[in-house]
Order: sequence, then C-alpha cells, then structure tokens
Amino acid sequence: MLRTADEELTIDELAARAGVTVRTVRFYSSRGLLPPPRLRGRLGLYGGDHLARLDLIRELQALGFTLSAIERHLERIPADASPDELALQRALIAPWTDDHTEDLERHELDRRAGRHLDDRLVEQLIELEILQRIPDSTRIRLPSPAMLGIGLQILELDLPLEMLLQAKGIVEQHTVQIATELRELFAANVLRPYVERGRPEDERERVRAATDQLRPLTIQVLVNGFQRAVNDVIRDHV
Repeated sequence: MLRTADEELTIDELAARAGVTVRTVRFYSSRGLLPPPRLRGRLGLYGGDHLARLDLIRELQALGFTLSAIERHLERIPADASPDELALQRALIAPWTDDHTEDLERHELDRRAGRHLDDRLVEQLIELEILQRIPDSTRIRLPSPAMLGIGLQILELDLPLEMLLQAKGIVEQHTVQIATELRELFAANVLRPYVERGRPEDERERVRAATDQLRPLTIQVLVNGFQRAVNDVIRDHV
C-alpha cells in the first residue's frame, strides 16, 4: 500500500504502524537512516516517507543486509524521496521467494522433516547447503524450508554425494550467471532510463508494476526453457 508523505504521526504512532519499538526508531534516526521529523513546536511529527523508509529497512534486514550495508544503500536514495519512490525501491529488492530462514533444534528439524534424521543424513544435507551449522549452538539453520523435502528426496535416490555436489555447482554457476545478465538487462533498459529522466512520477508506478510482474514471468520462462533444453539434449543423444 502506497503512503502519502503528508501523514502526521507521533514517534509512538510511527513505531506502532511500522511494527518496531520507539527505541528502534530513535536508533535508526541517530544513524541517519531516517530523516529528522517535522517539528510542530516541540513535537516531532513523522510522515508516510518515514514509514516507507522503515518498511525498506525491514526488507533489507530480511535479505540479510548488515546495518552498515543498509546505511550504504540508503545513502544512494535522496533524503526527500517520496513514499512512492521508496515503495519502488522495496519492489526492486523484494525476495523472489516467501521462504524465511529458520533456526531449529534437532527435534524440531525431525518434526519439520516428518521423520527422524540421523547424523549421516544431517551431514549430507549440510554438505548440500540445505542445512547450515550455527557456530556455538545446538541448533541447525534451515535457509529455505521448501528445500528440506526436496533435499531428502534427492538423497533417497542413493546417488553418489560427490555427483550431487557437482550437479549443485553446475546449477548454481549457471543460475547466478543468468540472474546477473537478466538484472543488467533490466537495469540498462528500464531502471537507468528512468533515473536519467529524473525519476518522473508518471513512470514510477509502471516501473514498479513491471518489476513485480517480471518475477513470476521470469521463473516460468526459465523453467520452460530448461525443460525444453533437457528435451533437446535427450533427443540429440538418442
């Protein structure tokens, strides 16, 4: 939901709307992540632009950005950016999946898997990076809950682990390359012209909508393209 910059919120109201504490708002302000409030006498009032910045900060945190990285990112955004412009920034960095990292005790991991996972299985899942160790903790990190079941099904095929690791490396190498090239293509043809034209308001919603719509379309195209490529390879080798 887009917000207007002329909303007037006290710091308590801002914190409640953003789902953070007043202390957090003050901390972000002290680090320069939020512009100063507008003053009415001695009362500081915040607007939709402050709320949109808090939304953007939370999105960056969800992506694993450190505080220093968030500061560097926000430095590139004009201090007077409108809520609409900040919403576009959120759209550009929004994750492509709904997965959230989870840290689980072993019994919680078993419950999530629907069965007991012995040490050997857990180690194999760690090697495949479906699970991660947490230093100085008994918990196990699950970066993508959706991948746990997939990983277990792959291991049930009883294929050599070294082969699976090589396959994982091939997939990652090519998907990173695809993602990098597609991002550059979108930036060159959509984002840079928009910025060079001075971020016109009448184009902002079009860019945001295009960003949102490209995600599912790109995934569908990639899946379909991979399936056709596999069919072609099989046909050429039969």
